[in-house]
Amino acid sequence: MADAGLALAEAMFAALREASLDPPGVSRASYGAGERAAHAIARAEAGRLGLEVGTDPVGTLFMTLPGADRSLKPLLIGSHLDAVPHGGNYDGAAGVVMGLALAARLRTAGRTLPRDLTILGIRAEEMVWFPMLYLGSRAAFGLLPRDAPDTLRRTDSRRTLAEHMEEEGFDPGFIRDGRASLDPGRIHAFIEPHIEQGPVLVAEGMPAAVVTGIRGSIRYRACTATGAWAHAGAVPRERRQDAVLAVADLAMSLERFWRQIEAEGRDLVLTMGECFTDPAMQGVTKVPGKVTFTLDIRSEDPAMLAAAEALLAREAGRLLEERGVAIDYGGKLPVAPAAMHAGLRAALLRGAGKAGVPVYQMASGAGHDALIFAGLGVPTAMLFIRNEHGSHNPAEAMELADFAAALDVLEAAIGEIAA
Repeated sequence: MADAGLALAEAMFAALREASLDPPGVSRASYGAGERAAHAIARAEAGRLGLEVGTDPVGTLFMTLPGADRSLKPLLIGSHLDAVPHGGNYDGAAGVVMGLALAARLRTAGRTLPRDLTILGIRAEEMVWFPMLYLGSRAAFGLLPRDAPDTLRRTDSRRTLAEHMEEEGFDPGFIRDGRASLDPGRIHAFIEPHIEQGPVLVAEGMPAAVVTGIRGSIRYRACTATGAWAHAGAVPRERRQDAVLAVADLAMSLERFWRQIEAEGRDLVLTMGECFTDPAMQGVTKVPGKVTFTLDIRSEDPAMLAAAEALLAREAGRLLEERGVAIDYGGKLPVAPAAMHAGLRAALLRGAGKAGVPVYQMASGAGHDALIFAGLGVPTAMLFIRNEHGSHNPAEAMELADFAAALDVLEAAIGEIAA
């Protein structure tokens, strides 16, 4: 017998690519044409499966396979359907497709779960479109600032969130009134399947992973190192206040710290993503007096984030004393880590054993809507699918065979999870 779930997945991925093609990749702008097309495709597939379909006032798509006892809290599976400009076809979408593929398999097998299974198509996860983390899931939970519809503007159009929502047929007043369509106390659990966005599963030779947690982060987007501009030939080394060397010194100290933490088996990643001198002041014959840079620090462990912050403070003091360069990290954007639910992780691992699928266990370095669910106390799990070439680029290369392996894990675990 043909696999109804894989047939649905293959058709959906092809339809999603065709509907949002924007060479060299796909574009699915939040509250825009590409996202609208993706939601329409998901809605149509849900209709063909005979699922109950609904949309809340902020555009969240609910596709429900009724369970045996409809009074029980529903089990939610899903992800987002927007995508970055000229990105790949699988980031976010794979989670929604997997939920529908699972429903197709359950329908074909005549299986009824103990409770409702609701597949979510979440809006506006990608921050590239609106300057707000996890906008769609936060809107559904009533967590957005009430002025968000009128103060947030989409980066490409410069039009407000309210204008884009109204254009798509949704109600910004829902956010202004502080209302919610999702209640954490009325959710049995949330599972977000997602492509892995790094090279770990490829390197490990495994098709899927059970996520241990989502790394929290501290981002500094406006760091400065201020020394003194000087003549490159006239000032000896010991009298220089070279901002470039100070930042290089800081970077090497951070890497030494990172290596030490890795050797201890603890979780940490550090990135200095931007680093430059002022084009109006820089020159081949000038000692650089000012550098601007960014820092991105991530870990599953809140104590590790605190330790990294303490290191930054110590390094700023040392560099001022040793090099005469003042380091100002500017304001910070903190995001708390989110541990995945131990019971759900164990169920997925048992499902992998039943399905005969080798799985890895790893942290998620990227943020996901699952972080919002977990932060509100909803039992939450993530299942990663192997994907070559990273994500947020047109070279995303998830193989259908790996999607099938992850789907096998989820199907083998779903009875226990729903029980």
